[in-house]
Amino acid sequence: MGKAMPRYFFHTVDGGRDFDQEGTELPNDAAARKAAIRFAGAVMHDEPDVLWDGRDYRVEVTNETGALLFTIVMLSIDAPASNRA
Repeated sequence: MGKAMPRYFFHTVDGGRDFDQEGTELPNDAAARKAAIRFAGAVMHDEPDVLWDGRDYRVEVTNETGALLFTIVMLSIDAPASNRA
């Protein structure tokens, strides 16, 4: 029997926290980073307004023990020119 792959958890933070209870088995941290970027991109594609409420949006990736491995932070900033009446 082969060694089980590590499980990674992709939690989201956007004012509240949404904990990934299931996790995803991936071969290594590099694969988890790519999966986190794809996940964040899918959220931005499906729910683009999530960035326009004044809060940042984060994807926090933890391992099976709950240790934080890395975070993707997304935010939007209106340029001063966009505030013209």
